[in-house]
Amino acid sequence: MKLAVVGTGYVGLVSGVCFSEMGNNVTCVDINETKIQNLKKGVIPIYEPGLEPMVLKNMERKNLFFSTNLEEVIPNVDFVFIAVGTPTGEDGSADLKYVLSVAEEIGKKITKPLIVVNKSTVPVGTADKIREIIQKELSKRGKEIYFDVVSNPEFLKEGSAISDFMKPDRVVIGANNDVSIKKMKELYSSFFRTHDRFVVMDIRSAEMTKYASNAMLATKISFMNEIANICERVGADVNNVRLGIGSDSRIGYSFIYPGCGYGGSCFPKDVRALKKMAEKYNYKPQLITAVEEINNRQRLVLVDKIINKFGENLSGKTFALWGLSFKPGTDDMREAPAIYVVKELINRGAKVQVYDPKAMEQAKTLYFKNIKNICYSDYKYEALQQANALILLTEWKEFRSPDFNEIKSRLNKPIIFDGRNQYINYELEEYGIEYICIGK
Repeated sequence: MKLAVVGTGYVGLVSGVCFSEMGNNVTCVDINETKIQNLKKGVIPIYEPGLEPMVLKNMERKNLFFSTNLEEVIPNVDFVFIAVGTPTGEDGSADLKYVLSVAEEIGKKITKPLIVVNKSTVPVGTADKIREIIQKELSKRGKEIYFDVVSNPEFLKEGSAISDFMKPDRVVIGANNDVSIKKMKELYSSFFRTHDRFVVMDIRSAEMTKYASNAMLATKISFMNEIANICERVGADVNNVRLGIGSDSRIGYSFIYPGCGYGGSCFPKDVRALKKMAEKYNYKPQLITAVEEINNRQRLVLVDKIINKFGENLSGKTFALWGLSFKPGTDDMREAPAIYVVKELINRGAKVQVYDPKAMEQAKTLYFKNIKNICYSDYKYEALQQANALILLTEWKEFRSPDFNEIKSRLNKPIIFDGRNQYINYELEEYGIEYICIGK
């Protein structure tokens, strides 16, 4: 099949490349000329395991193309996927300006029957707005061209997005038209070798499913962090509690690891947007509000522990920090706990020496640009040199089993503040290292 994917961010690029991997003819469209020129040269704007070789392979096979001109692309495709960003607006709601701009462009350029598929995370009712805008532009042109709007939310995890797309748990299709449902099933059929995993529903339910899914996962994280904070105060060990409740099949072990809160491009934005959407319809979402408030507090839980150890004024203190990305397997630092921890430590007078396997460039050019008292290390042990303590914030594989003797020898004081409870099963006292974690 022939399709266009508008937006070459995380969702758009991964989706387009994976569709091309199955033999479809895919053109990824973006208004950012520099990004498109780089993609044509094989320069990938994001880090995602397996993405770069798949891009290069399908470009060589003539399955994958890149363009800045949607007008040239539309006459040659059967589907247009909208996969542009929906950033948080000033009031906390999802900003739809990019989505609606694409809809307007489609309405101006459509020349034949087309299925418009929205993959961006959008509030309930957005498909109706897309339909209205396209129809408005067609009416201005005096054209009657068949089109349909379908909701097809994405459920990709950064760090395993290729696998998630190629072997999906489910494909949610929100549509009110049997022809569109049939065409969507045909498009996705190559991803199901044994049995289909389509979940077909009305459009508004599909739009809501994405928010509900992310909010549920965020709730599990905030709930476990709340339990961890209670455990500290009553003398319980949250790791034991986690094992005790996770063994219940109704709960499971996923997303019940205590830490410094959730970050990334989805959970914070989508929880805020869901809260705002509920308030728009005069409903006060108490649970969703609490999930967000707990997460906001949890970002600085390690800073509180550092202050308890070293005092409010951290002038003259140096801290090593391992892990900047919001999770392992990505260079994405959007709303990562590291941003809040580093800035708070520096505001209190400390110097911070950081290391991350993939996110260093993001930190230098975006999140810590022009910030003084931060030093970027080329490898993990270099960051430890003469530091007063090590702070672990992202559970990258290379941090899982470090040389604790090396850590002790390089630190001024052998202290580890573990924001992911990565070393909770190690007997660090035997190495002469003081260990401070979450929920114990």
